[in-house]
Amino acid sequence: MAIHFNHTILLARDSKSSAAFLAEMLALPAPRKWGPFYMVTTENDANLDYMDTAGDIVPQHYAFLTSEPEFDAIFDRIEERKLAYWADPAQTQPGKINHHDGGRGIYFKETNGHLIEIITRPYGSGGWNP
Repeated sequence: MAIHFNHTILLARDSKSSAAFLAEMLALPAPRKWGPFYMVTTENDANLDYMDTAGDIVPQHYAFLTSEPEFDAIFDRIEERKLAYWADPAQTQPGKINHHDGGRGIYFKETNGHLIEIITRPYGSGGWNP
């Protein structure tokens, strides 16, 4: 049997609105409620399950591979909402886009501080190796 990534849990202050934000930003289907979760499902059927917490939220990193047109649309939504974005995960290159492997990539934060990355080429696909 092939191994496929199935889901992860993202802690949130408001799981419903957090899931809606991510789904809107990435133009994914509206989140579904399942038990204590609001689930955002990607094209390859992986779920990002938002769950409410009153405790600390340690920001995590989530990367999404997109087409060039999808990148443009997501980037437009980032600019429309005046969200900060960076070319690097350390957030030392604000307002810039990276061009690793001949593609484009940026990082932005969702409503709970989780770092969302969108890239148009898989890392290493064009020979880039930091």
